[in-house]
Amino acid sequence: WFQGRMEFGPRALGNRSIIADPRDPKNRDRVNLAIKFRESFRPFAPAVPEDAVNEWFEWDRPSRFMLFTAPTREPERLPAIAHVDRSARLQTINREANPLYYDLHREWEKRSGTPVLINTSFNVRGEPIVCTPQNAIDTFLGTHLDILAMGPFLVEKDRVSPEKIKIGDQSRAFAPD
Repeated sequence: WFQGRMEFGPRALGNRSIIADPRDPKNRDRVNLAIKFRESFRPFAPAVPEDAVNEWFEWDRPSRFMLFTAPTREPERLPAIAHVDRSARLQTINREANPLYYDLHREWEKRSGTPVLINTSFNVRGEPIVCTPQNAIDTFLGTHLDILAMGPFLVEKDRVSPEKIKIGDQSRAFAPD
């Protein structure tokens, strides 16, 4: 998910994010090992609309910058984000601060029954958060990410030939690991 301006700081807040389904317990290992290349035990932050946070977490106020942890109300409903002690480092979102990201969550809720998504920074271990479209494409192609949403474009990895992706008027060949 590469949209709009880059956030400032060490965390993805909805413009440079790897997002995934928190209901699938396999997503913790998949995102940690095959996408982020980090230890499998590391938990992920859930992003949730502010008006739905209390339904999913024992929390009743904004946490826009992932600075607080809260118990997950029913950890079995969100196994990919619940830490061993049931806690999660929350990010609450609202439409005013980031309309596109908020609308993504609401569309996800229509399809899945939950407005919660895994939100982790769009980078791999040891690298900064992606900054440019080229960074986003290189990271997308060099990991096991399935889809890249960048601006109005949606790129599905299994439907593209990496050597044909163009940035501006230059063609680049990519060699994923």
